[in-house]
Amino acid sequence: MIQFSSRQQKIILLLIEKGGTQSSAVHDALTKSGENVSLVTIKRELAQLARRGALLTTGAGRSVAYAVGVPGRIFADIDARAYCAVEPDKRYGMKGYDFSLFSEMPPVLFSDVEQRTLEDATAEYARRTEYLPPAIQKRELERLIIELSWKSSRIEGNTYTLLDTEKLILENKEAPGHDHKEAQMILNHKDAFLFIREHAKEFRTLTRAHLERLHAIVVNDLGVGTGLRGKPVGVVGSLYRPLDNLYQMQEGIEALLKAVSQAPNPCTKAIIALLGISYLQPFEDGNKRTARLAANAVLIAHGCAPLSYRSVEENEYREAMLVFYEINSIMPFKKIFISQYVFAANNYAIK
Repeated sequence: MIQFSSRQQKIILLLIEKGGTQSSAVHDALTKSGENVSLVTIKRELAQLARRGALLTTGAGRSVAYAVGVPGRIFADIDARAYCAVEPDKRYGMKGYDFSLFSEMPPVLFSDVEQRTLEDATAEYARRTEYLPPAIQKRELERLIIELSWKSSRIEGNTYTLLDTEKLILENKEAPGHDHKEAQMILNHKDAFLFIREHAKEFRTLTRAHLERLHAIVVNDLGVGTGLRGKPVGVVGSLYRPLDNLYQMQEGIEALLKAVSQAPNPCTKAIIALLGISYLQPFEDGNKRTARLAANAVLIAHGCAPLSYRSVEENEYREAMLVFYEINSIMPFKKIFISQYVFAANNYAIK
């Protein structure tokens, strides 16, 4: 993971907001913000960021200009709540798809401390799941499915409560006063999770066929077309527009799957898959649900804890996704991922 000093973070955020500009403009803006720093120091910081791949340069000599590259955007420490509080039309994020995002994504996304946290949680999960009587296995599986199905559906606007979801999954009783599609969305989560658990070994290498099969289960009986979409889609509350060209979409999926396969560990593979599928939006609907289940498939395939997102706040999740869509920063979502992984490793036991 590329880590930046507080001043370098300010420079990156400034360049993201303003676009490409020269060192003198960066210096002026930082000075106006109260930063007591010389132009020579700013030039040195910019040169260092460029050497590390965080910035791109154009021109030469006094006319050289700097813009933020993929690694710089990936690790830009954005305040997701403050960013999303601004109306979509007034935000400074990107509106279009970045074709270089997956090919230039850094292979190491977690700091050493974060990686140790994830590894320690995985070790704890392995310890907790080593000896499980069948009755406990069944109860634990039911609990995880209920909580995952509830929270993942809530993130998408489903109004079922956790108790409603429990009754639906265990007793097949729909909650009165709710649209049948809400029940179907929840039951599809259950079926999709059981599918990835049954076929866990197949998901050690994620493929397009896996994504399409998972998506078909996720949107079963919801009136949603399957296979790659043939029409444009938009993102509510964002100016970001995913690709609408089928061939480019296919290339994007290939680039994403390559990035997943080259990631050095299961948690990195999972977060790339989750964010990447959500970013590509390759299907007519159900993209983020498919993304969460695909990430869980990768984790389960590698003996890691699956995430339920039970304790995440829905708006926090949505805001973190919007920051990834528009800035390509993983920082807000990475905090969610780590906290939810530690929570899952300490609260579930699924063999």
